[in-house]
Amino acid sequence: MAEAKTTTTTRWWRGAAIYQVYVRSFADGNGDGVGDLQGLLRKLPYIAELGIDAIWLNPWYPSPMADGGYDVADYRAIEPLFGSLVEAEKLIDEAHALGIKIIIDIVPNHCSDQHPWFQRAIAEGPGSPARELFWFQPGKGEDGSEPPNDWQSRFGGPAWSRTTNPDGTAGDWYLHLYSPEQPDFNWTKQEVHDEFDDILRFWLDRGVDGFRIDVADGLVKEDGLPDLNGETPEPLPFSDQDGVHEIYRHWRRIADEYPGERIFVGEMWLPDPERFARYLREDELHSAFNFDFLGCPWDATALRGVIDDTLAAHAPVGAPPTWVLSNHDVTRHVTRYGRADTSFDFGDRQHLAPTDFELGTRRARAAALLTTSLPGGVYVYQGEELGLWEVENLPDELREDPVWVRSGHTDRGRDGCRIPIPWGGAEPPFAFGDGTAWLPQPEEWSDFTAEVEAADPDSMLSFYRNALRLRRSEEALGDGDLTWLDLGPGVLAFTRSPGFACVVNLSSAPIPLPEHDGVLLTSNPLVDGDLPSDTAAWLRLA
Repeated sequence: MAEAKTTTTTRWWRGAAIYQVYVRSFADGNGDGVGDLQGLLRKLPYIAELGIDAIWLNPWYPSPMADGGYDVADYRAIEPLFGSLVEAEKLIDEAHALGIKIIIDIVPNHCSDQHPWFQRAIAEGPGSPARELFWFQPGKGEDGSEPPNDWQSRFGGPAWSRTTNPDGTAGDWYLHLYSPEQPDFNWTKQEVHDEFDDILRFWLDRGVDGFRIDVADGLVKEDGLPDLNGETPEPLPFSDQDGVHEIYRHWRRIADEYPGERIFVGEMWLPDPERFARYLREDELHSAFNFDFLGCPWDATALRGVIDDTLAAHAPVGAPPTWVLSNHDVTRHVTRYGRADTSFDFGDRQHLAPTDFELGTRRARAAALLTTSLPGGVYVYQGEELGLWEVENLPDELREDPVWVRSGHTDRGRDGCRIPIPWGGAEPPFAFGDGTAWLPQPEEWSDFTAEVEAADPDSMLSFYRNALRLRRSEEALGDGDLTWLDLGPGVLAFTRSPGFACVVNLSSAPIPLPEHDGVLLTSNPLVDGDLPSDTAAWLRLA
């Protein structure tokens, strides 16, 4: 196992390498075809060997799985498909014993329609105190048959669904910025604040090291819930409202009561970098996902612009950036980087666009060296280290993502990046578990199992292990600054002190490496000492 870089306890998150586990698709420990905590426990040594500082787990709470667990029915328990609270506590303890911290998802914008609060709100009817904890509104028009406003769900269609009264008549509408099974909480009510205070303490008391906040910008809605009328104001009436910051200041005070610096990571898709940085002030969140970098095309000018903008936005608040290439919501970057358009946009996922997987893999290796050498923290989504691609040919009847249904079957959704991980063997389920996996794996993954790649010194897995091992041992990497080098058009190059340089060749021809005292690692082999196209190198400087 690689030795961890020595850091102070209170600074671990500023330069951490964090591995994202989508529990349902990681490892099946009981043979029912669904990933679980038992499977994850067995794979902790694999994650430790990879060189990871912390694990971020997608929601592990009881859920009807209308949105992959982001429809939470109980925030203080574990989904029975995944295991038990006892197993969760064991996971936290065993991860800590390996030097790995645990970050869990918290979903404060909405819950499941099966949550006891919402069930009570439906049962008690209009005007009840239970309904005040959500956004119930009468409809527009003489018979109330039109939604209360023109907001649209981020999964497609209206952001409102109508209820049925106990007597069978049509009733009020309720707000859901995502699927109808995910009603939004009303954060103007103190009961909601108190509930989440208690939820945070419940898990902090059990030793979790932090929370990734789902839809961190969405909790507070503008007074009056105004129509958009075809416009896109900044901020939107359901996103990035000023009142959200006091919530996180309060949460930060709770986390700061606990030893070891427990952290918050925000998920915010915001167009304004200055408003984004406000979430990272010293008394709010510790870090947030850098989605501009994730969506950036494979282009030297564009990437440098995003890196510069990211560093400039974080500098005034003293927060570390994070660098992300893929996650459970976006098209895997091995696929994206093999396309003519290498950017990512939720509005157009480019499903079934022609992909050169050899080129995409080559670029993915270079991108991995780039991200792991930039200042701040880095996230690795499960399967990146195996070079897995987006599975786009799933049978339609097996798709579970609500985006597929809500878009009228025009957006194939996110199932393709959530295919269960191949661990070993020559055919599906590739040692994911003893039973058939909940989503089918491509037969071609037989050459991409962890077992095969661990035995191959040139595999993507071996490459990631080497990169993350070096990242831990190199004093220059992790938190800090960078200085750009000018090596010509199409080349990204920078130094980090002391004595380190990263060079990424995005041009169409090989380039000579700058003067150096040794090559630490390259994403693809050098050719006659030159750095080929779509290749990155780490260098030791004098």
